[in-house]
Amino acid sequence: MPKIEEEIALSLELVEPTRYKVVLHNDDYTTMDFVVDVLVNIFHKSIAESEQIMFSVHKNGKAVCGIYSYEIAATKVHQVKQLAKQHGFPLLATLEEE
Repeated sequence: MPKIEEEIALSLELVEPTRYKVVLHNDDYTTMDFVVDVLVNIFHKSIAESEQIMFSVHKNGKAVCGIYSYEIAATKVHQVKQLAKQHGFPLLATLEEE
């Protein structure tokens, strides 16, 4: 029986997953302390970094608080909305493709 050799060309291209920015938006009702608490507890930021991000949200109308894969970003947005609703605040978090 003849021996048949086949060459199989495999081309594997590794592509980094798309990353998403989680953005907090300013409003006239959510307290600065609550925003800092959200940044510490959901985004695991230090107090100092949380205060910087909070002031950026206040001054610029919005600020990025983290960059994640889609699943993690969507989960964080959901967590922010749930926590804000529980405390009676209209804090808005969205995600944007990086």
